[in-house]
Amino acid sequence: MLEEAGEVLENMLKASCLPLGFIVFLPAVLLLVAPPLPAADAAHEFTVYRMQQYDLQGQPYVLLHTATANGFQMVTSGVQSKAVSDWLITSVEGRLTGLGGEDLPTIVIVAHYDAFGVAPWLSHGADSNGSGISVLLELARLFSRLYTYKRTHAAYNLLFFASGGGKFNYQGTKRWLEDNLDHTDSSLLQDNVAFVLCLDTVGRGDSLHLHVSKPPREGTLQHAFLRELEMVAAHQFPELRFSMVHKKVNLAEDILAWEHERFAIRRLPAFTLSHLESHRDGQRSSIMDVRSRVDSKTLTRNTRLIAEALTRVIYNLTEKGTPADMPVFTEQMQIQQEQLDSVMDWLTTQPRAAQLVHKDGTLLSTLEHYLGRYLKEVKQHHIKADKRDPEFVFYDQLKQVMNAYRVKPAIFDLLLAVCIGAYLGMAYTAVQHFDLLYRTVQRLLLKAKTQ
Repeated sequence: MLEEAGEVLENMLKASCLPLGFIVFLPAVLLLVAPPLPAADAAHEFTVYRMQQYDLQGQPYVLLHTATANGFQMVTSGVQSKAVSDWLITSVEGRLTGLGGEDLPTIVIVAHYDAFGVAPWLSHGADSNGSGISVLLELARLFSRLYTYKRTHAAYNLLFFASGGGKFNYQGTKRWLEDNLDHTDSSLLQDNVAFVLCLDTVGRGDSLHLHVSKPPREGTLQHAFLRELEMVAAHQFPELRFSMVHKKVNLAEDILAWEHERFAIRRLPAFTLSHLESHRDGQRSSIMDVRSRVDSKTLTRNTRLIAEALTRVIYNLTEKGTPADMPVFTEQMQIQQEQLDSVMDWLTTQPRAAQLVHKDGTLLSTLEHYLGRYLKEVKQHHIKADKRDPEFVFYDQLKQVMNAYRVKPAIFDLLLAVCIGAYLGMAYTAVQHFDLLYRTVQRLLLKAKTQ
């Protein structure tokens, strides 16, 4: 009986060797055959951990919850970006020459076409400043029709300028002014400039603000334009709140607040129209500035207001007794909302970050073609960016794919190694105990046989 029990126990111990060895070596095998982490063949990578919230109340689980925190490793694929040494800024200008001599006052209408955002490929800039370019093109269309007929051909030169590099301290405007004021003997800007009207973010809201660096003096044409804006807004658009915002040019700042300050520095009377009360508003540099954020009716209303006020100044309608509540642009000369919408749709279908706009691209060629339909002497203006004002650097790799991998922190590997070590230690201890038990039973059986 004792011999049979010993044989059964011996067979049990022998049979348990396979599952015991399987249990001992399974973790090591799994670690060896587990797939490695994705290769970090990328320009940049970083890890973000999201800690779960627990009410620990002094319980000894801090290390465990720290080790099991969720983490994501962000890896961007591609080669290292390189700085672009020569970067061109392109602007487009055109004009309508007034009737009645060469020494005529000039009204300049300006809007920058580029956009800005943390992701260049997502910077569509609908309100800032697609709306300003849309209004500029519509004004060019309206006044070209007025300047076609001798009876309505005004005694003012109109100069339209779609500037580039606006989001980088208005580089295009700066160099354009230098070329026209310092490096040439004949320019409309060197003659009698009545005022410069800059358009920036005019596609939303129920308010418009005229930003000035110096309040216009009474008796000047810029003061007359301010009065016309106030009068037209009050009589034709009572729902619109109009005001003037005075801010001096701060040359100590690296970045100018508005585009008109470039002209104010050169002692040219200028102001900016915008529905934003402050230049620090985040809407001007947001990737969320998309087409849906521009209201077509608001853009049309603001275009009408600007066109009406400009027309009343240019043709001196107030002095001639024209009522303030009588619109000028009606019937066949009315503002075309469909035209504004189509221009906005075209502008916002493509990113317009300054480093993405090339001089031979479709954006500038289409803009030049559009202005050429209504204006004279339309041409592109190319300049190299001055990196010292302000200091900025562009890179050639603007679009890269980012992959997110779910990972654990380094303490998780440490904790896992401790657990595996403890597991193997316990398995080793169990094997030793089984071996000791096996030898003890064998000795008992041998002793029983000898007796």
